[in-house]
Amino acid sequence: MASWEDVREIGLGLPETEETESREGNRVLTVRGKGFVWERPLRRADLAALGDAAPAGPVLCAHVPDVGAKEALIADDPATFFTTPHFNGFPAVLVRLDVITLDELREVTVEAWLAKAPKRLAKTYLDGAG
Repeated sequence: MASWEDVREIGLGLPETEETESREGNRVLTVRGKGFVWERPLRRADLAALGDAAPAGPVLCAHVPDVGAKEALIADDPATFFTTPHFNGFPAVLVRLDVITLDELREVTVEAWLAKAPKRLAKTYLDGAG
């Protein structure tokens, strides 16, 4: 089970990451002003679309490199990863924080950061992490 504090610790450990708030007051991690992971409470339309499958716990939204990566995550682990009609065609996946392991959370957060970080910054990070 993970929490926003885990997301925050992982994310703020990545270069040039800052924590901000969305217009709705939800926490967002950004790299050079671009959000890569954020709190995403389910909205009324999300709950209606998901029905009984709607998770009750906290939800994180994370950018992914492309829609194919999103679909692969959901197909591989639908208990952890899901989407709603609001995110159809958008390269981001919803994550159940009360289900994801810390190792998976680290991977998802770093991948989200890499998807939004400028190419040179991402390359520098990857060269140093290798």
